[in-house]
Amino acid sequence: MTTTRGHHIDITRGTDHIRVEVNGRLLADSHRPLLLAETGYPVRYYLPPEDVRTDLLTPSKTHTFCPFKGTASYWSLAGGPLDIAWAYPEPRPGVAQIKDHLCFYEVELG
Repeated sequence: MTTTRGHHIDITRGTDHIRVEVNGRLLADSHRPLLLAETGYPVRYYLPPEDVRTDLLTPSKTHTFCPFKGTASYWSLAGGPLDIAWAYPEPRPGVAQIKDHLCFYEVELG
């Protein structure tokens, strides 16, 4: 958990079944997401790389900076949507658990 200037981030280990499917292709299937709750944002599911079909993803040139989490690197679906997932290869110490876990914009609970 980190709290800075009214901004709060809480990370918990979840047991929800998370699936990510794009254009009929299963990209991720996990029962061990990390749930990241951050002030002003919906809860995000960060999935361990072992539960993601990284062979279907291509690293993007996109990078964004969050003062609370660090620099995010993005991934695109080969032959499909751009920048559909992101990860923090070097997260800030307060959120170190999310290191290399991938987060997708759209997930299915189920």
